[in-house]
Amino acid sequence: MPAAAVPPSLHDHAADHLRFIRDTMARAADFTAVPGWGGVWMGITALVTAAAAGPPRDTPAWVGIWLADAGVAVALGLGAMVWKARRAGVSLTGAPARRFALAFVPPLMAGAVLTGVFVRDHLSTRLPGCWLLLYGAAVTSGGAFSVRLVPVMGICFMALGVSAFASPVGMGSLFMAAGFGALQIGFGLIIARKYGG
Repeated sequence: MPAAAVPPSLHDHAADHLRFIRDTMARAADFTAVPGWGGVWMGITALVTAAAAGPPRDTPAWVGIWLADAGVAVALGLGAMVWKARRAGVSLTGAPARRFALAFVPPLMAGAVLTGVFVRDHLSTRLPGCWLLLYGAAVTSGGAFSVRLVPVMGICFMALGVSAFASPVGMGSLFMAAGFGALQIGFGLIIARKYGG
């Protein structure tokens, strides 16, 4: 009997099925390392920044203060995510983390490009709506691969962004404080309590 016609052993067949099941479960898993406490700290820095920056102005200083806070927020968020992932034994290079990142990062990149356009065209006072809307889109998209509460948070950010665009320019700092401050803190506390940090 030729080798090609020999049926696979029961062991090989079972191993193939187990490999398929393991791969399917890994692809279907939620990304659970979204940092609650990191969100709280990000929110606190945003409240301080909103107070320091004041109402939106078409000046490099106003934009610079918020971009500096964005850098601090990224560092806090990534640090808290690594800490939470290590505590929970969650991989930051596995399929769930990659899917989360692939959904989360593009709206942020769009926000970075639009920030440059808004600044160049002297529309910096409209950045609060842009930032809230696109951060909300990032959280909603990434949240599709995370716990159910995360996309809800993203939708709340998007609603604030739309409201900021529909409101007088001078209210932009209030929307920034409400979104990147209070909303981030509130959802961060719930995530920390319900999903382990």
